Amino acid sequence: MKNFLDKDFLLSTETAKELFHKYAAKRPILDYHCHISPEEIAQDRQFENISQCWLEGDHYKWRQMRSNGVEEKYITDSNVTDREKFQKWAETLERAIGNPLYHWSHLELRKYFGYEGVLNSETAQEVWTLCNKKLQEKSMSARGMIKQSGVTLICTTDDPVDTLDWHKKIREDKSFDVQVLPAWRPDKMMDIETPFFIGYIAKLSKVSGINIISFASLKQAFQKRLEFFISFGCRATDHAFEYIMYAPASDKEVEAIFDKKLKGGVLSKEEELKYKFAFMLFAGKEYSKNDLVMELHYGCKRNNNTLVFDRLGPNTGHDCINNFTPSSQIVDFLNALDSTNQLPKTVIYSLNPNDNAIIASILGCFQDSSALSKIQQGSAWWFNDHKIGMIEQLTSLANLGILSNFIGMLTDSRSFLSYTRHEYFRRILCDLVGTWVENGEYPYDIKMLSKIVSDISYNNAVHYFKFNLQDFKQEG
Repeated sequence: MKNFLDKDFLLSTETAKELFHKYAAKRPILDYHCHISPEEIAQDRQFENISQCWLEGDHYKWRQMRSNGVEEKYITDSNVTDREKFQKWAETLERAIGNPLYHWSHLELRKYFGYEGVLNSETAQEVWTLCNKKLQEKSMSARGMIKQSGVTLICTTDDPVDTLDWHKKIREDKSFDVQVLPAWRPDKMMDIETPFFIGYIAKLSKVSGINIISFASLKQAFQKRLEFFISFGCRATDHAFEYIMYAPASDKEVEAIFDKKLKGGVLSKEEELKYKFAFMLFAGKEYSKNDLVMELHYGCKRNNNTLVFDRLGPNTGHDCINNFTPSSQIVDFLNALDSTNQLPKTVIYSLNPNDNAIIASILGCFQDSSALSKIQQGSAWWFNDHKIGMIEQLTSLANLGILSNFIGMLTDSRSFLSYTRHEYFRRILCDLVGTWVENGEYPYDIKMLSKIVSDISYNNAVHYFKFNLQDFKQEG
């Protein structure tokens, strides 16, 4: 029997162990999509306790605590002490056998706090004391955790109306050499059906200096703000959908829909989809013109618990997988851009694991020589970033595409301790590749194997996004 979380955790063959320890584990981390706060990086936040690091805004953990019968006050109530919340999390974690949070939490405890034991209801006080003492060290500030994780570059997620002042402060501070770049997330500009849309357009008008009275003027504001983001080094854009739509309409129709919304009219579902498609078609062309990467996240049904949403708002752990993800519309959307030679580099993520083969087959329809694997399948996302989900995504991509060109893992996290997810992914990747080698499905060519795992771990993302970074050498 193997010891829990030993040095060969998740590595079942000698080839896997060699690939991970000698190559993958030594690569830096490039986190091209996350939700950590640039303000906290700029201010170099020093956390008071482990609950602040682990439980603030972490809806992964909140869902599990609710599943374990924990009262909501111990999850989101600011009047309950952090120590009480931590105890409830420890009581939940000990029951989370098979859940990636069990692995991630213990990987974080070992890497950042040197704790080799197991967190449970009985050891909670011991872990609380140890972690809180460690968190007072300078190396455990927000920047300290980034640096000791071996991170070279981070893309945060930013709204077009953001001033990017915190990014400016980070960029001007020469004492911190990790690149922190904004990523363009214009969902509020696209989501015309929301009650907040008109108020958002007013904000966008103010920051862009353009009086937005039409779809044409909205596009001008989009361009102006995107130029501003690019001036801060933006290389990635991101969109969240329930599903990717294909609903072509004339310019006249779209202008009428936009005008109707501004005047307080109620849009039909058909009108909503026509606007969103027109918006995305324009956005894709702008990304192509500026050589930006377009990331498309879909397949999520959000904010399903109305009672909780009314009390707590979004991003509180009440989202789920949506199985209405029509692949024909995704293809037609991509084709609409490709037919005019304006399809940008695109990363496609679905929250529905049943879409793995669909996405992998779509990729091959739109590849060309302008970029290595120009159209990518994104890493196993959200409800899929566990062992089985990662294996299924990697295997599907290998079966139907070129796994060696994959841009690899991201954290998609709000926590500065989440970089161990890259280690988790790399261990799974190396074990999968090692198994293929030892089964005689690929030759033991260590020069090529080491390049494959090194590229997926780091180098491919550097080249794909065209970040100003150097490849990390294969050896040592």
